[in-house]
Amino acid sequence: MSPDLDDPMEFWGSFNPTVGRCPDGHWRLLARVTAEGNVSRLRLADIVLDGTRLVGVRRRGVALAPDEAWERNGGRGGVEDPRATWVDQLGLFVLTYTAQGHNGGRAALAISEDFQHWRRLGPVHFAYLPALAHDINMFPNKDVVMFPEPVAGPDGQAAFAFLHRPMWDPALGLPAGVEDPRHGIWVSFVPVRKVAEDISNLVYFGGHRPVALPRYPYENFKIGAGPPPIRVPEGWLLIHHGVSQHVTEAPLPRLDYAAGAMILDAEDVSRVLYRTAEPLLAPETQLEQAGIDRHIVFPTALAEIGGRCYLFYGVADRHVGVAELRAEARPDSPWEAVAS
Repeated sequence: MSPDLDDPMEFWGSFNPTVGRCPDGHWRLLARVTAEGNVSRLRLADIVLDGTRLVGVRRRGVALAPDEAWERNGGRGGVEDPRATWVDQLGLFVLTYTAQGHNGGRAALAISEDFQHWRRLGPVHFAYLPALAHDINMFPNKDVVMFPEPVAGPDGQAAFAFLHRPMWDPALGLPAGVEDPRHGIWVSFVPVRKVAEDISNLVYFGGHRPVALPRYPYENFKIGAGPPPIRVPEGWLLIHHGVSQHVTEAPLPRLDYAAGAMILDAEDVSRVLYRTAEPLLAPETQLEQAGIDRHIVFPTALAEIGGRCYLFYGVADRHVGVAELRAEARPDSPWEAVAS
């Protein structure tokens, strides 16, 4: 999917999609479309298939626009970078997205029964934890994704878990125990019993703890979650993005966004068992390297369609790309066992 230059709503780009299979059996995506002036909306589109091969999209209407005050920043802002998770226990799609308001990017949630009509639950609220000696709500937060089924929370009770990426500001001081200011992946929890009482409680996150920080050269600047995690025999597979910094002749260093992966422990999702020391997908094509200061492959959705596992990703903050993800035995496996 590429931007329709005749449509002012997506003149700056159509990228960073999430995907879902609707009750009518059709696969659809929600793409971030950005108008001139940097105003983003979420546009619905049908995925067009030729057998099991993805060949394009048919555009539909806007599913979410920056209609709430906390999604707007003057004439800019918007709703960005959606990730949708189907949660069997709730019978709902849960959409996590970034609301670009006056205080920068803030995580927000919406829910839907059909992937097409969404009801906002509102912005996420992070509980104050005395052990951190800081209020996480003071910092912008992006790349929020939800696990599709309950896991063990910090108290051992069933909880819905969310990965997220706090964007620390050293000028405000770092939370207690945080020594590396680079942006990394954290996890927070919402007790299942609280959500059973009221679905609106899904936005009240607690039990925050770190999961992963930058580790390898392709992610030496920062990392963040990609698509929602999926259950595999080894634990939870998380495709993530890693950002590396490169000095060039340009005034500012170039940032390269690539896709890597890690396996999280099924019993403790804050524990990383394996990580890829090299990227699974890197910006190599002309379109992916189109930016002067950024070369971007930004993974946001993972779906099994017709027996094939497709990774959807943003291309240079401009297009939607897709790659096929395969499990193969390789002598040069990029996986490394780690202890987090």
